[in-house]
Amino acid sequence: IDDDKKLLPFFDKRMSTEVTGDTLGDEFKGYIFRIAGGNDKQGFPMKQGILCNHRVRLLFKKGMSCYRERRKGCRKRKSVRGCVVGPDLATLSLVLLKKGSEEIPGLTDDQRPRRLGPKRASHIRKLFALEKKDDVRNFVVRREVNEKKKKAPKIQRLVTPAMLQRKRYFRSQTRQRMVLSKKLKQEYSKRVVEYRQEQKELRAAEVAKKKKEKKAAK
Repeated sequence: IDDDKKLLPFFDKRMSTEVTGDTLGDEFKGYIFRIAGGNDKQGFPMKQGILCNHRVRLLFKKGMSCYRERRKGCRKRKSVRGCVVGPDLATLSLVLLKKGSEEIPGLTDDQRPRRLGPKRASHIRKLFALEKKDDVRNFVVRREVNEKKKKAPKIQRLVTPAMLQRKRYFRSQTRQRMVLSKKLKQEYSKRVVEYRQEQKELRAAEVAKKKKEKKAAK
C-alpha cells in the first residue's frame, strides 16, 4: 500500500490492538485485523511491551522474544523497535479476526484443508460422530510423508485395558495406605492411653511413698 492516508488509522496503535480495515480500500470493508508485529526499514523487529515508536537497545537473555540464546547463560544487547506503529515501518503483520463481505484473493477465496487431524480421543469421536463402543484407533487421520510412508499421531486420553488396570492398581494402593494409616493411628492412640495410665500409676506410687516416709519420720 503506497498511500499513507490509508495507513493513518494504524499509526500510534500498539501491537495486539484491533483495527478495522475499511480505510485500506473497499475490498477490506467489514474486515477486522489485529496488529501482530512488523519490521522497520532497517529490518529491526517490533517487540511487545516497549511503549515507544523508535528503536531501543536492550539486554536480552534466554526466554525473551527477538532473541535466541547461542551459548548457555549468554546475554546480549540488541536493537529492537518499540511496539507502537509509526511511519518508519517497512512491513506490518496483521492477523485476520473478522471476515468482511468481499473475498481477498489468495487469502480467503480458497479453502485449505487442515494439515493435521485431531489427536485427543474425544475430539476424534466428535469429528466422526462415533459411539463409545467404536474403536478410535481405526479413525485416526493419517498424513502422507512420501509415497511409502504415512504418519499418524499418538492418541491422547485413550482408555485402554492397561490404563484401566493401572488405575485400579493405584486405587487399591491408596486404599491399602488408608487402611494401614488408620490401623497405625488406632494402635498409637491405644498406646498413648496405656502410657498415660502407667504415668498416673507411677505418680500415685511416688506420692504414696512420700506420704509413708513423712509418717515414719513423725
